[in-house]
Amino acid sequence: MNGFTFWSPTKVVFGAGIAKLTGKEVKEFGGTNCLVFYGSGSAVKSGVLETVIKSLEVEGIKYSCVGGVQINPLLGFAQKAVDDFKDKGIDFVLGVGGGSVIDTAKAVAHGLASPEIPIWDFFSQKVELKKSLPIGSVLTIAAAGSETSNSAVLTNQELGIKRGLGTHFNRPQFAIMDPELTYTLPPRHTACGIADILMHTLDRYFAPDAENALTDELAEALMRVVIKYGKIAMEKPDDYKARAELMWAGSLSHNGLTGLGQTMDFAVHQLGHALSGKYDIPHGESLTIAWASWARYVYRSDVPRFARYARNVWGILNADDEAAAIEGIVATENFFRTIKMPVSLTEAIGESCKNDVEELADFCTYHQIRTIGAFKVLDYNAIKDIFAAMV
Repeated sequence: MNGFTFWSPTKVVFGAGIAKLTGKEVKEFGGTNCLVFYGSGSAVKSGVLETVIKSLEVEGIKYSCVGGVQINPLLGFAQKAVDDFKDKGIDFVLGVGGGSVIDTAKAVAHGLASPEIPIWDFFSQKVELKKSLPIGSVLTIAAAGSETSNSAVLTNQELGIKRGLGTHFNRPQFAIMDPELTYTLPPRHTACGIADILMHTLDRYFAPDAENALTDELAEALMRVVIKYGKIAMEKPDDYKARAELMWAGSLSHNGLTGLGQTMDFAVHQLGHALSGKYDIPHGESLTIAWASWARYVYRSDVPRFARYARNVWGILNADDEAAAIEGIVATENFFRTIKMPVSLTEAIGESCKNDVEELADFCTYHQIRTIGAFKVLDYNAIKDIFAAMV
């Protein structure tokens, strides 16, 4: 096991009906003037935004609300919010929604702390992020794990690029997590969330220096739970236990716990970011499109690892490692189909995508200046082959 530092400082407040505690948490972490972000309307329709606002008023906290965050958080939207509120005395930023809303809140918090620096300079790593405003989250979808993670992503529409930023400044001060808030999600959103949770662990599990007993067992258990309760949540949207298990799994899958002591791969996420940047595909769908093509390309780098995954997560009994590895890939792909997620780019976009393989590979490699992955390092030509296998 490699040495590691595990730091997960986010305070988790979990349970039914707890959005009313949001104002108390904002106040506890020093907020007096809060900028609240939400999405395209579900926060309003469900009543959670009203509950959050009332809780801020009870605690005497000033607030401003900005709605309209899209499924792939946009640089332009976040930068405009910084420009609009940089002189308003904001001292706390709150995201009420899923990963896109919370990531937008993170980006704006960074921008408000240094309004003279364009946000994209941080995400493109042109400028090192050295300070931010405190962030809180009220989670309404089990998916990205942004509520407890050190990660955030933004899409630059002008460049057609989606990039992530990892920094301890991205860690929210608190996460309000009420599984009941996910009951009314459209099935597609629930399915995208299930895929994202699985992939946050899979992109850690397939590492070149894995075989850490406890980390592996935690990862495998989490994936089994997501598969079991993901199916139940798709069939019974108001099943509290299923929703609760998924919500907690989403946080644990991306706070670092399931990859401790080993190198993260995250090639599938990088492939998916290129798809989302090009086609505005929901993040979860980009992952289910990319995973099996990536897996079939790389599995021979460590056949026993893929065989272990097949046996311990999917219960595959085949004694032959290579056969078991292939069955595990197929089982994963079939699970994605079961929850009605696309497993090919043609399925999601249509035949026109066949002409985009080279452009996608160019986007993914930042115009052929980087490789991706650690389980198997992938260069431009390898990435191009994987994209070609997706169509």
